[in-house]
Amino acid sequence: MELLKLLLRNTLRHKLRSFLTLAGIGVAVMAFALLRTVVTAWHAGVEASAANRLITRHAVSFVFPLPLAYRDRIAQVRGVNKVTYASWFSGVYIDKNQFFARLAVDSETFFDVYSEFVIEREQFEAFKRERNACIIGIDIARRYNLALGDIMLIEGDVYPGQWEFVVRGIYQPKDQTTDPASMMFHYQYLEERVRQDMAQRSGEIGWYIVRIDDPDSSAAISEEIDQLFANSRAETKTETERAFQQSFLSAASAVITAMNIMSFVIIGIILLVLANTMVMSARERTHEFAVVKALGFSGAQLFFLIAGEALILSTLGSALGLLLTVPAVEGFQTALPKGWFPVFYIKPETIVLGCVSALAVGLAASLIPLRRVLSTRIVEGLRHVG
Repeated sequence: MELLKLLLRNTLRHKLRSFLTLAGIGVAVMAFALLRTVVTAWHAGVEASAANRLITRHAVSFVFPLPLAYRDRIAQVRGVNKVTYASWFSGVYIDKNQFFARLAVDSETFFDVYSEFVIEREQFEAFKRERNACIIGIDIARRYNLALGDIMLIEGDVYPGQWEFVVRGIYQPKDQTTDPASMMFHYQYLEERVRQDMAQRSGEIGWYIVRIDDPDSSAAISEEIDQLFANSRAETKTETERAFQQSFLSAASAVITAMNIMSFVIIGIILLVLANTMVMSARERTHEFAVVKALGFSGAQLFFLIAGEALILSTLGSALGLLLTVPAVEGFQTALPKGWFPVFYIKPETIVLGCVSALAVGLAASLIPLRRVLSTRIVEGLRHVG
């Protein structure tokens, strides 16, 4: 008990220095957690990918369309359970800073394949009955204060003109990795308008989503689908949904890698800040440590005093940083243009990693001063004037 009192007294001896150390560690941990959260948001689409879904797109580029006639041929491939499709609509809602996914989908099959979009049956039936109806995510409804029956006016760009949609359904994400901010409407509504205004573009979709029975057969099924359309005017590339999502990250891979590296550099900064504090404290107490060694204090007891102080500072500083992370993440998301990161949350792994890092840094920071204290002879310590 006396040893614990001595430990607490040593920790609070220089209150200003301890406070500044805590603040430095807290800011560094907050920056670490924020960077890790941004990296998590970048990979959210990959994490949400289903193992039993394949994506079939144009072999040249995702931006080129595919014929709608491919659907029936893909559905006949052995191992294929269901085929649906979608087209990227784009458009401007309110202004160009309001971004969220807007998709024209096959209303009969899309929500079967994407079961993570949870919608009430009554709302879904109302959606199916109305040609210009749409279903939006709960995040869009909250962001723009939209309710069932409200009108959404979107100015088309890929598909020019003014488009009017009626909100007939609001879906809930199945879990945290599901995008809560997408808008889906009937492909038939898009097709009708395209037929009138741009007849040459009718009968085309953006990509197919293929649900398969056995994820282990994904490679064989992908190859068979692509063989169906080899040497055609629109050859295909079929891959797992995870690989498809990762292809979008490839352009930003250097940025993501840099963020990963920086997040762990911050751990090194925390170590330097705490190690500097501990070295200064140990140097000032050289005479005191010589006295307690003369009184018979063991190496284990000296380790408890030095490592305990480092662990208290690192743990309290990390706790402060993790508490600051919540408002920092919310503020960062608010500052970004709407829709950049539909899925943006602090993963439990980030919290655990922050706590483990705090313990590791606390122990590591105590090694240099501990070695100095143990290696200093009692006589030299008693003669030391700090």
